[in-house]
Amino acid sequence: MIASSAPIDAEAAGPIIERAMAGDEVAFARIVAAHNEDMARISYLVSGSLDVAEDAVQAAWAIAWRRLSTLRDPARLRPWLMSVAANEARQMTRGNRRRSIRELAVSLTDVGSPATADRAALIDLANALATLDPKDRTLIGLRYIADLDSETIGRELGLSASGVRVRLHRLHARLRKELGDD
Repeated sequence: MIASSAPIDAEAAGPIIERAMAGDEVAFARIVAAHNEDMARISYLVSGSLDVAEDAVQAAWAIAWRRLSTLRDPARLRPWLMSVAANEARQMTRGNRRRSIRELAVSLTDVGSPATADRAALIDLANALATLDPKDRTLIGLRYIADLDSETIGRELGLSASGVRVRLHRLHARLRKELGDD
């Protein structure tokens, strides 16, 4: 996996994207370096599998390379890439919807330590997220990993901004219930 580098600043984004659209592999590599890590995080959230997430990101980059010329607004590059990755992860997880339980390896000396409690909470959250449909995990990933607003998410997923907010509210309530945080 390519390591993440600093995000592409707004002034440089347009020329870099234009060069990549024209087939400049170095410019495209700069885009990959800037966005790969976030795409991997969203893909993992949607799929729940590191292997599937890696495959989804690779497939998403192939799609991005082929379809980059269809991007009308360079300012929408990041949301577009995040959506492509989430969609690929969702497609790869279809039919593979078994719930897996994540186990916490804890030694007796770790019991009661704050680090163990934090890890346990993260595992509980991962298990609660695994109960969600990949479409719902995509919504959560686009909102909290990609940090996109409801209007941008709605545009990418073909939903209204208010529809996105309502679905996120319902997902929060469901996760709170699943985690026992009523």
